[in-house]
Amino acid sequence: MALQVRNITAGYVPELAILRGMNLDARRGQVTVIIGPNGAGKSTLIKAVAGLVPVSAGKVLLDARDITNPRTDQMGQLGMAYVPQTDNIFRSLTIRQNLELVLRQAGSERASRLNALFQQFPPLAEKQKEKAGSLSGGQRQFLAVAMALAIRPSVMLMDEPSAGLAPKAAEEVLGMVRALTDDGVTVVLVEQNVRQALRVADYCYILADGQNQVDGPAKALMNDPVVGEIYLGGKRMAGS
Repeated sequence: MALQVRNITAGYVPELAILRGMNLDARRGQVTVIIGPNGAGKSTLIKAVAGLVPVSAGKVLLDARDITNPRTDQMGQLGMAYVPQTDNIFRSLTIRQNLELVLRQAGSERASRLNALFQQFPPLAEKQKEKAGSLSGGQRQFLAVAMALAIRPSVMLMDEPSAGLAPKAAEEVLGMVRALTDDGVTVVLVEQNVRQALRVADYCYILADGQNQVDGPAKALMNDPVVGEIYLGGKRMAGS
């Protein structure tokens, strides 16, 4: 396993835990999607892994190494990147400047790594001198992912990358997420666009009330009539 979450309790305030006994396994080179109703603790989970929400009990393991409550400035060294849902680019800078900013410590590899990112994301290369704030919603997410890839992570945590996007743009962004695994990146994805997320994911966890409810291969859950009625049709488990 690339990433393991073991029985964690976490929340913004110690005495008010949002996650209670949460577990997750993210297999190497796969997309693991986290879904569930609003307020289930989905975003809290990946923020807890990233060290943005304190974990008061349990462990987070990266390549079997305990990284519970990492400092955010350590994430690159650990080989982990976090892409928040919003405020994930510098709008007043050009596309090129955004990428150069995250590559500032790349040393002699800076130019080659910048070129590699532009080759991976041709639309960004075409607009590299334009302000990032002028990009469409989907292109902004492409830039945010390119910035995260600049540190060459083995694990990428993504919080609702398709939120607020038009259907076609959402499909393109989630397709890009799937393509990341071709380069060996392990992706842990929180998504509200459930059906499209299940199509690109390998494995799925369904949360409610800060706890595991159901998990399994994404395709199996998508075709499960009980799961479909409760979660894909807008209903929720009793008590959730």
